Amino acid sequence: MIRFENVGVRYGVGPEVLRDINLHIEPGSFYFLTGASGAGKSSLLKLMYLALYPSRGYMRIFGEDIVRVHRRNLPELRRRIGVVFQDFRLLSHLSIFDNVALPLRIAGEDEQRTRNNVSELLDWVGLGARLNDSPDTLSGGEQQRVAIARAVISKPSLLLADEPTGNVDDRIAYRLVRLFEELHRSGTAVVVATHNDALVRRFSHPILVLEDSVLRGPADDVYDAGDTGKIG
Repeated sequence: MIRFENVGVRYGVGPEVLRDINLHIEPGSFYFLTGASGAGKSSLLKLMYLALYPSRGYMRIFGEDIVRVHRRNLPELRRRIGVVFQDFRLLSHLSIFDNVALPLRIAGEDEQRTRNNVSELLDWVGLGARLNDSPDTLSGGEQQRVAIARAVISKPSLLLADEPTGNVDDRIAYRLVRLFEELHRSGTAVVVATHNDALVRRFSHPILVLEDSVLRGPADDVYDAGDTGKIG
């Protein structure tokens, strides 16, 4: 699903913020991505959801060489990726329900099925009673849950979450990761970037660590997460 070989990223003429990244993620795998603030976690996720291009190296997503793929094919690739952003990116002129329903409506999903699925998911994340409210009326943690619901509603092939539990308490954080696990069990590959080491330790998924702009993993470099993944 994702293959990076000797990938490097720099902004302008500055030093590389990511260097010699070698990463192989199989369909249906689950990873936590950790590292100190400023280590490059967000930049690595941006590469994965095609908001950033490498300065060097080889990068393939869903079998496509990203350097060579035609721009008209990028939207189709991006539709297979669900993203939970740190800044939520909710649309304030839409209700909570309509924010979550947006990916299904764009894809042309049946409206009754959309209503059923969105209502069920909002109940699951504890916001079933707020579905007609504006995002501006929610707390930061509640907005985060809406953003997560929107990212997972269409069951993407790949889910990328950038600090998805940073604005919620431990109980909700645990529940949200369990939601990601449910999606993972249905076949979605999941990468969750977090600095919450205590939360990571509550689960048995493999951990990728960004340190000094380099991606590191366990000593044997091979993970068993349903399917296997590997970093170099």
